[in-house]
Amino acid sequence: MLLTSIDAPSHIWQTVLHELHRGALDPKHPFRYVTLATAGTQFPQVRTVVFRQLTSNLDFLVYTDTRSAKVQDLLEVPRVSLLFYHPKKQVQVRVKALASIHVDDELAQEYWRRVPEKRQSEYRSELAPGTRIEKPEQGWETNVESAYFSVLKFTPLSIEVLQLAKDGHLRIQFDVASGWKGNWMAP
Repeated sequence: MLLTSIDAPSHIWQTVLHELHRGALDPKHPFRYVTLATAGTQFPQVRTVVFRQLTSNLDFLVYTDTRSAKVQDLLEVPRVSLLFYHPKKQVQVRVKALASIHVDDELAQEYWRRVPEKRQSEYRSELAPGTRIEKPEQGWETNVESAYFSVLKFTPLSIEVLQLAKDGHLRIQFDVASGWKGNWMAP
């Protein structure tokens, strides 16, 4: 369990931030892979992305190919939901956030330098993600001249934690409007 009913909201807040930071740093942590939901054009779109960093300003950072459908979704509707789940601790963290897309700016360049050279090919595909192909190998063809790298920055408006427990579930919400002070909620 990550939290209990006797924990102070300030303690829960620090614990949640610690777990989120660990998720960005530790490839084996369950928070490393986060579910990202966008509005989409006709249907909501949900996908798993790699959580790269939680900044000191509480921004959640993710990398993506600039040509991906999620970028187009975010250009049209920059509101997202992020879902983290820790199966051993049986805790769910939901984040409502506003998205910004960084391409060829200072932030994108800073993080591009951090991408290992062996992994940079993932952002150099000749074909945009989702392009129909006849053979899987076509999707691996790269263009060393161009990189389609972008950083998605999600600025949270609220962070809600649901602790599943046999004795009774617990739910608490933190939001930017309250200065990140926790408010208990019915589970």
